Amino acid sequence: MTWKRWFRRRSKPDQFMKLICEQAHHTQRGMDVLLEYIREPSEAKAVAIHAIEKDADEVRRILIDELNHSFVTPIDREDLHRAIINLDEIINSCKTIVVEMDSDLLGTKADKHCIEMAAYLKEGAVSIAAGYGRLGSNPKGGRADADKAEKAVKKFTRSYRRALAELFNDNDFHHIFRRKEIYNQLLGAADRLNVCNSTLLDIVVKLC
Repeated sequence: MTWKRWFRRRSKPDQFMKLICEQAHHTQRGMDVLLEYIREPSEAKAVAIHAIEKDADEVRRILIDELNHSFVTPIDREDLHRAIINLDEIINSCKTIVVEMDSDLLGTKADKHCIEMAAYLKEGAVSIAAGYGRLGSNPKGGRADADKAEKAVKKFTRSYRRALAELFNDNDFHHIFRRKEIYNQLLGAADRLNVCNSTLLDIVVKLC
């Protein structure tokens, strides 16, 4: 094998783009099911979240392995690694929320605010998945998707604040504690979504 053929085998830009898009798609699916679960909890939806998380973990594993064995990447190596980790943390947040609610650790069902916040999380995840999907063909278009994701996070923040304001009018401190814990779990997912979106913007700027 000549060194040129060997070098080409070590360079898989299309493979990286395909895999990062796949991981982003799993993240979006995770948010889809999370919203469905919060609206109407069921064992089947909880199982679905775990299955999606496992699929996403497998893609992450392949991506990290490819990154460790490739000399050339279509995206800055550090940015690519950050994107992989960011997407993984979002889907992990989805699983954590479902696990805690499903196990009755909190003993509180989701309310209208939880549903609204989860809907904004889904909106942001859809935009981020679309943005990563454009990196290989239309990175400039990814900027518009990142802007949409940023707006979704801002809407989430306003919803979160409204939820807290209403919650603190309650006199049942046990209820306040349990409900606030659910809100905080959703807030953690929003924070991870925002970090992932910042990574997407960094990548878009460098590609354009």
